[in-house]
Amino acid sequence: MGTGTAVSGRVRKDLSEISNEPNPNGNIPVTKPISAAQENRPNSRKKIKRRNKKTVISPVQKLFETCKIVFANSKSGTVPSPENIEMLRAVLDEMKPEDVYVSPEMSYFRSQPIGQSPVVTYLHIYECHTFSICIFCLPPSGVIPLHNHPEMTVFSKLLFGTMHIKSYDWVADSPQPSSDTRLAKVKVDSEFTAPCETCILYPADGGNMHCFTAKTACAVLDVLGPPYSDPAGRHCSYYFDYPFSKFSVEGVVVAEEEKEGHAWLKERVEEPEDLTVKALMYSGPTIRE
Repeated sequence: MGTGTAVSGRVRKDLSEISNEPNPNGNIPVTKPISAAQENRPNSRKKIKRRNKKTVISPVQKLFETCKIVFANSKSGTVPSPENIEMLRAVLDEMKPEDVYVSPEMSYFRSQPIGQSPVVTYLHIYECHTFSICIFCLPPSGVIPLHNHPEMTVFSKLLFGTMHIKSYDWVADSPQPSSDTRLAKVKVDSEFTAPCETCILYPADGGNMHCFTAKTACAVLDVLGPPYSDPAGRHCSYYFDYPFSKFSVEGVVVAEEEKEGHAWLKERVEEPEDLTVKALMYSGPTIRE
């Protein structure tokens, strides 16, 4: 998918045409002229000076290096160790909008004309077979509909803005009214305002199915391990959610006071028509592999 191309449908699109090559708009090292006095210094002194000079690692490079460790053995259904989860969470908690060159003033975050569905912009940072890093840019009222993350561990860091998140986890071994409809329990139904802690979801816990609704312009930095992959069975599915009272299923009993915390999720046959995602290449600091 070419830069600036609008695409409708699933949030996770095939971005095979967007490479992981260093971005030409990234930082370009500049070599300073060497004076005659510097030229006459002993080589050994220059080497010592070079050795003493500390290399500054950008926050996004640190994120990439941490992901390589955390997801080194990542495959479907594998959850990183608690120590690795905390290590990655700590890195993401420190990430700021300026670290990835995004700000609310960018065109991605402008309000859309009345009657038009807000366009969600996807900034591709990096992807390999074990993890992916990206940013979702939502203008006010932008929505990423209810969708799943099969066999995946996902870290979401709200960089700026206020967002409502509603998420669910499946109720295990519950009878179903139909093959495409299952009972789920609400995990989160709240608004979040940056700066806030990184949200983490797991294959079977933490709100694996979620919906994002932007109350203001929002940017979300996502790390997925492993990433979506149709061949590997990690297909992104979208859902309608219905109140518990919608279906009466034999063998399903929920206490009256807990019914509002449960819902029936029905898989959509087609991708949401009102979701438009524009995929663009990330233009922040370069990741070096």
